[in-house]
Amino acid sequence: MHTVAILVLDHVVPFDMATPMEVFGRTRLPDGRNAYRIRVCGETPEVRTDAFALRVDHGLEALADADTVIVPGCSEQAGPPSARVLAALREAAAAGTRIVSICVGAFVLAAAGLLDGLRATTHWIAADLLAREYPLIEVEPDVLYVDNGQILTSAGAAAGLDLCLHLIRRDFGSAVAADAARLSVMPLEREGGQAQFIVHRHPPVPQGSTLEPLLQWIEDNLAHEVTLATLATRSGMSERTFSRRFREQTGSTPLQWLLRARVRRAQYLLENSDHPIERVAQQAGFGSPTAFRERFRKVVGTSPQAYRSAFHGRTAREAALS
Repeated sequence: MHTVAILVLDHVVPFDMATPMEVFGRTRLPDGRNAYRIRVCGETPEVRTDAFALRVDHGLEALADADTVIVPGCSEQAGPPSARVLAALREAAAAGTRIVSICVGAFVLAAAGLLDGLRATTHWIAADLLAREYPLIEVEPDVLYVDNGQILTSAGAAAGLDLCLHLIRRDFGSAVAADAARLSVMPLEREGGQAQFIVHRHPPVPQGSTLEPLLQWIEDNLAHEVTLATLATRSGMSERTFSRRFREQTGSTPLQWLLRARVRRAQYLLENSDHPIERVAQQAGFGSPTAFRERFRKVVGTSPQAYRSAFHGRTAREAALS
C-alpha cells in the first residue's frame, strides 16, 4: 500500500490539509482495497491553525517511511519552517521519496532547497513573491500544477485536487483516478488544461508617473487601432525614447501592456455580458475572432467560451479564491 505522509505545520491552511486526506483516503483499487495509507504528521504533537488546534499521531520520523510527502500551505501568520523540518524534507528527498506541495506549501519546499533549478507553481497571488525570494526557481504562475517527477507543486485551493488526481493516475492508472474524481465531484481533467484562471493585472506604475494619462487613454481606446507611433506621438517622444521610458516605468513593452489590457477587457466582457465572442473580440480591440481566441488562450490558458462558462456572473478573482 502506498503511504502518504501529510506534513502539517503551525498555521496550516485546513483546506490544503483536508484535500489530500479526503482524496487519497477515499481512493479504492478495483478490488475494493484502499489504495493509500494516510499519516498526518507534524513537528510537535499539537499543531495550530488560525482557527483551531489539532493533535497529530506522527512526528517527523513518519517522513522517512512514506512513499509520498505532502506539504500543505500555511497562512501568513506562520513563521519560517524550522531547521528540523527542512532537514527531514531534504532527507526524504535524498532517499527518493516523492515530495509534493499544495498552494503556498511551495515556500516550504523552496526553503529546503528542493525547488532550486526546477519549474514550480503556487497560488497566483504568491507567485511573484516566490520568484523574488527564490530566484533559482522557474516559477510558472499560469498552471494548475507542475510535475517534475519526484518533486511536484500545485497552485491554490482547488488546484490541489487536480494534483491529487494526477498522482492517483500516475500511481494506479486512469480508471482508479476517474473513480476518485467522481467521488470528489471533479472532472479528471479540467477544461483549459492546466491553466489557472487569473485576472491578469498590469504591473504597478509608480504614483505620479508621467505615463498615467497615456495608460488611461489606452484603456479608453482599446477598441480602436493603437500603434506604437500613435503612443509615441501622444507622449511627445520618438518611438525609441518612448519604448525605453515605457519599459523603465512599467517593466513592460507598450505592445505587451496593450495586449494584456485587451485580454483584461475581454475577461470583463465574458464575465459580465452575453455578447457573442465575435463582438467581445471587437470591443477588446482584437483584429479578428481567431486572433482573439489565440491570444486569449495563450494568456489565460483556456478558450474564451470555457472562461465564460466558468466565470459568467462573477469576477475571476472571486472564482480563483473560491
